[in-house]
Amino acid sequence: MSTIQLTTSQKRVLTALVNLAENADLPVSGGDIAESIDRKAGTVRNRMQSLRDLRLVEGVPGPDGGYVPTDGAYETLGVERMDDAETTPVAVDGDPVEGVNVEEIDLSSVANPELCRAELVIRGPVGPFEAGDHVTVGPTPAAGLRLSGTVDATNVDGNTLLLRVDGMETPSADAAEESAAD
Repeated sequence: MSTIQLTTSQKRVLTALVNLAENADLPVSGGDIAESIDRKAGTVRNRMQSLRDLRLVEGVPGPDGGYVPTDGAYETLGVERMDDAETTPVAVDGDPVEGVNVEEIDLSSVANPELCRAELVIRGPVGPFEAGDHVTVGPTPAAGLRLSGTVDATNVDGNTLLLRVDGMETPSADAAEESAAD
């Protein structure tokens, strides 16, 4: 991992850029980054200058320009590129959320269904999620896990959702065998 120490503001802007860049075919605009972290575009531009000096972002000029994270950005944040990653669909109140992919699911208290919580680390904007929303995740690529629950909290900086789990299922053994045979 890199030894570059970022300020809280730099880390927040860089994390937003990395998350937004995962699903973008074009460079990410400063306005999109600002909107995703609820800051002014000027603040983002100022942080981008210092991140460019650290060689963590590249600026792309022009009408379709914006910012692109470098390999150093991923290393500094300790995250992997998800270019060829399998997707795990996410829906809010039954409507699919575009541009969002689940990077990690951490479960806690699975032995006690009334206290079961899941921490979802997502790539993409956390903006579509608010406390109280009903979220469905899955099926996951490897196990076919489907998870549903209510959002207790969101963390814009780390793109983390904390869910109060109300349902969890995997395909039956017969369905899994049929799927593998196809």
